Amino acid sequence: MKRVFLLVMDSLGIGEMPDACLFGDEGSNTLRACYYSPHFKAETLKKIGLFNIDGIDFTGGTENPVGAYCRLAEKSCAKDTTSGHWEMAGLVSYSTFDVFPNGFPDKIIKEFSEKTGRGILCNKPYSGTQVIVDYGKEHEKTGDLIVYTSADSVFQIAAHEEVVPVELLYKYCEIARDILNRNARVGRVIARPFTGMYPDYMRTPNRRDYSVEPHGKTVLDCLKKNGYDVIGVGKISDIFAGCGITESHKTISNNDGMDKAISLLSRDFYGLCFVNLVDFDSVYGHRNDVEGYARAIAEFDAKLNVFINKMSDDDILIITADHGCDPSTSSTDHSREYVPMLYYNKKMKKGVNLGTGETFADIAATIAEIFAVKFKTEGKSFYKATGAEL
Repeated sequence: MKRVFLLVMDSLGIGEMPDACLFGDEGSNTLRACYYSPHFKAETLKKIGLFNIDGIDFTGGTENPVGAYCRLAEKSCAKDTTSGHWEMAGLVSYSTFDVFPNGFPDKIIKEFSEKTGRGILCNKPYSGTQVIVDYGKEHEKTGDLIVYTSADSVFQIAAHEEVVPVELLYKYCEIARDILNRNARVGRVIARPFTGMYPDYMRTPNRRDYSVEPHGKTVLDCLKKNGYDVIGVGKISDIFAGCGITESHKTISNNDGMDKAISLLSRDFYGLCFVNLVDFDSVYGHRNDVEGYARAIAEFDAKLNVFINKMSDDDILIITADHGCDPSTSSTDHSREYVPMLYYNKKMKKGVNLGTGETFADIAATIAEIFAVKFKTEGKSFYKATGAEL
């Protein structure tokens, strides 16, 4: 029973891409920033071959890596979650999403306010944790919605769960998604519920993303069409607007995501399990929390060891990221970085250095070859190079 588990360490970049200067990301290296923390530990990742990847020069690799490894460049002109995931699923984005460094246009905000019946606070780029401190008290008093954006193409709506019930917040996000679909090319609308009392507000795990639908078919659609299971864990279904997904499991943390992935190892399914681990990005990267990010890697690494020990002989594991988010820089935004690709199967040839791939879509091409389905993509499969049985 052939199964592929694709684990995305959201934002774990491994060094600036050649065009990082165009994004203001010179010198960014998320992995390196975390490596020097005393909390960093990644023995399982190291064993597979993480530190043997070309370009990682701040530490030595292992003499006998058990997996295949490489770094992948992003071909899409972007550094956001949506473009990154779409590309690893085989869909390169040549047109960029709209961003709003000065806030959303009056036309959009006016229609959104009219259709929700609520006033709007903020409407500018803001830190997600700081915005609820600065506007939360007024929001509680008036019921007005906190709308903000970032350097990414996102329309984020923050609301206290006791002021705006979560299901109602989700409805407001659907309203925003409809308005934006008609007026702008925005990657995601994100529900950002929070609780607590001023100034000690806390965001809750009830976040939900409402992505625009992919502009073309992905390997997920191809697998689903050919009768394979495509199980999304975390925000995968949200990122793809449900397209190509046969089953979805929400998560509340990285550990919860890994626990769900581990439990799925004991399930009978045939196809792809696609897991997003968002805490690296949302909890640590965007908050410039180097020590927290390093601890999160160590926690993931421990869970990964459990996962690998439970894998069957036919299971295939792929670990990657969707962009960078260097917590050691002054910026709190994503960074334009290469991402790691680690591949492991018990039957494969050990220690295969795949060099540097030109696109995240190499992952989609590989998955398509594993399941012997026809899928057109700009990526190139590395399946045969791993020596695994076809």
